[in-house]
Amino acid sequence: MARWQPDAPGRLAAAALDLFEEQGYENTTVIEIAEHAGLTKSTFFRYFPDKREVLFGGGTVAGLLVEGIASAPPESGPLDAVAEALDALGRTFFTADRREFSGRRQAVLNANTELREREALKRIELTASMIEALNRRGVPSLTARVAAQLGSLAWEIAYDQWIGTDNSEGFGPLARQALADVRAAAAVH
Repeated sequence: MARWQPDAPGRLAAAALDLFEEQGYENTTVIEIAEHAGLTKSTFFRYFPDKREVLFGGGTVAGLLVEGIASAPPESGPLDAVAEALDALGRTFFTADRREFSGRRQAVLNANTELREREALKRIELTASMIEALNRRGVPSLTARVAAQLGSLAWEIAYDQWIGTDNSEGFGPLARQALADVRAAAAVH
């Protein structure tokens, strides 16, 4: 690839994923990732602090969640605001053209303890972002925490279904269904 081609972060992520699959995460260097993407090491570090972070999308997902909660209609309850945020992820981030990449990415994460730990920390950070966004809407802290945790669980369920090879449904509808299932389970006495 020529250095002038656009989307350096995307190219770096694709190159990293290819190399992590071929060589393993531990055996892949930042220099190899940059070269595979047709870029330099300094370009890599302009976008990512280390090779682990190339798979975690920076703050894009957190920003989309916060924006989705903030833009939910004013009359929306906490879980409805979270549902709006999950819909926003489906429309703008977890799109059909990212499904294969996301499934491959998850396989690489599943094969590496360090990456699984980073994924767990990332989900905690994303849940905290949802809590903060709900608080800004005036949702009391405990209610915001519960809604964000339920939303995070629904997201995890929907994501696992979405990356499944036998599923062609979009992330948004899967997330809405998972959230409905979580709500129903929470209502059981």
